[in-house]
Amino acid sequence: MKKIYLFLPLLYAPFVWSQKRDSATLISQVTIDAYKKPASFISSTKSVSVVSENVLSQNTPERMLESINQMAGARMEERSPGSYRISLRGSTLRSPFGVRNVKVYLDDFILSDASGNTYFNVISPELIDRMEIYKGPESGDYGAVTGGTVLLKTKDSENLSANISMGSYGTFNQSFDWSEQIGKHFAEIFQNYYQTDSYRQQSRVQRKQIFIKDRFQYSEKGSLKAMLMYTDLEYQIPGGLTLEQMQIDRKQARPGTPALPGAVVQNTGIRNKMMLAGISNEYNFSRNFSHFILIQGSYVDFENPFITNLENRFEKNFALRTHLNYEKNWNNISLAYRFGFEGGINDILVKNYDNNKGYEGSPQNFDRIKNTSGFYFLSQKFNVNSKLFTDISVSLNSNAYQWERLYPQSENNRAVFKNQWLPNVGITYMLGKGFSIRGKMGKGNSAPTNEEIRSSTQEFNINLNPEFGWNKEFGIRKQFGNSIFVEGSYFDFRMKDAIVRRQNEAGQEYFVNAGQTVQKGLEVLLESKNFDLKNDVLSKIKFRFSGAFYRFTFQNYRQNERDFSGNDLTGVPRTTVNSLMNFTFFKKLSVDYSHFYTSKMPLNDANSVWSDPGLIGNIQFRVPVDLHTARLNVYLQIQNLYNNEYVSGFDINAFGNRYYNPASKRNFVLGVKAQF
Repeated sequence: MKKIYLFLPLLYAPFVWSQKRDSATLISQVTIDAYKKPASFISSTKSVSVVSENVLSQNTPERMLESINQMAGARMEERSPGSYRISLRGSTLRSPFGVRNVKVYLDDFILSDASGNTYFNVISPELIDRMEIYKGPESGDYGAVTGGTVLLKTKDSENLSANISMGSYGTFNQSFDWSEQIGKHFAEIFQNYYQTDSYRQQSRVQRKQIFIKDRFQYSEKGSLKAMLMYTDLEYQIPGGLTLEQMQIDRKQARPGTPALPGAVVQNTGIRNKMMLAGISNEYNFSRNFSHFILIQGSYVDFENPFITNLENRFEKNFALRTHLNYEKNWNNISLAYRFGFEGGINDILVKNYDNNKGYEGSPQNFDRIKNTSGFYFLSQKFNVNSKLFTDISVSLNSNAYQWERLYPQSENNRAVFKNQWLPNVGITYMLGKGFSIRGKMGKGNSAPTNEEIRSSTQEFNINLNPEFGWNKEFGIRKQFGNSIFVEGSYFDFRMKDAIVRRQNEAGQEYFVNAGQTVQKGLEVLLESKNFDLKNDVLSKIKFRFSGAFYRFTFQNYRQNERDFSGNDLTGVPRTTVNSLMNFTFFKKLSVDYSHFYTSKMPLNDANSVWSDPGLIGNIQFRVPVDLHTARLNVYLQIQNLYNNEYVSGFDINAFGNRYYNPASKRNFVLGVKAQF
């Protein structure tokens, strides 16, 4: 039955025709969506990176790490296979796993819950056709975050494809994607099955996902969208090692001690079943007025066997987003307003038991947490003579939670954080064709998530406050002819009450407010078009270079008797430089050659332990094979080409110096994607 399930989609292949976008366009010529506030990239006031189809093709089947890490200011870490973190300008300071302080949308729908947590790893990379990454606070559009916002886009053109691949460490991946315009409906069905034994002990991953969407143009003025996504994700967690343990055996899971058992004995891992469903409606009353509304709900069944306990979480989420839009264009002036509301409710029942080798033992604590958050927003876009572009917005943000301990005793409490007015102002001026300068200033605010309020210590931290701060930045964008694009951005972000992760002697995490941080940085991008060399041997070449150069420090930060003021921010490298070279040989063979350099970074607040700098190289070969009714794209991906020993995700501020999660050495994936 399993084989029939995996290959059945191929039977339908010959009946649908695929249309693909040209991915050779320079980023400066791209139009960004900005959640229904479209603008050309060159004139946008926002600090945004676009992850195109060309960059997404660098992914291995299980992750988006390589694609996101090609973006200056964005960093994705793999703490262990299946466990990922996204940092936008250093925001992993508070994320032991998962995505916090980064808002994530999937098409019209909201992937983040009301408390600010996102299960990013439930998304298959092959589902995503494009990404927009907004760095820094954009509170006038996306609410209270200080890190940034990620917009994930699925297919918007007709497509029929099936992919199958195998690789090192028992890796197997299969996917099927169909999207087609049928009358007034544009529908998509996506299915994925992925598994791997991975490099280390206790690090097996299995993910099953199905995604269905429909866009119904029910009239000239209105369109209705519906979406259903179900993911069954299970991955083991090998745990962090000390430097000595890693040097002895990089593949081992966290060993036991006289006081605590190890990861293998306790069968540590995550089992996450998530269903998300939603419906949205967009209606144009006239050329100038329109309205948008979104309603969605999700359910999460989450189980986490850990060293000291086994946690079950049952989460119910509800979200609403709605806004009225007004737009008016004159000869040389355009004006647009948007007024709306976005809010959500996150209701969690948490049960902790003794962990008997991966099974429930005696109960420890049962709790219920309810988090409500929302923001009203008003934004204005005002453009003059296609030279001056402004984006001014403000939002009023609220967040509150209440908790109740159900076992072993009964108690309850609640916290209501102070409402925050968060303004943002952005201005872009076109100095010439393909040449713009921009300035931006905005305030960001981020309340603690449920996993920070009630961390793995199973204690409620009612003293944890939201972090907030002001961001100022300046940027320049320049396109040279139709060949080269260059961008540079400088920002200065001052944050107060920064939330920082700590660990106790049992490896349980907890969070504290760590005074102030000063975050200054320069981000650069150089990108070319796909040059046609008119040569039979080396036919085409395209290149992309990006870099981030940071000086992030603590300010007014004391921990007991120690003063950490002036120390580098934990887990943030000062320098990252990335490159992607695309070659085409003999007009058939495509070679994608990428590099990722990361400088050393502090692994604890005291800056007494630092990581080593690292340079990782990847290469991919792709050859198309044309058949009568299809094109087969055969590919070979070689990851960690130079066979380096490195860590792709550290446990910062880890107790007992267990900072290290070793990544795999040289490995490969061989596959074929059929495009019909």
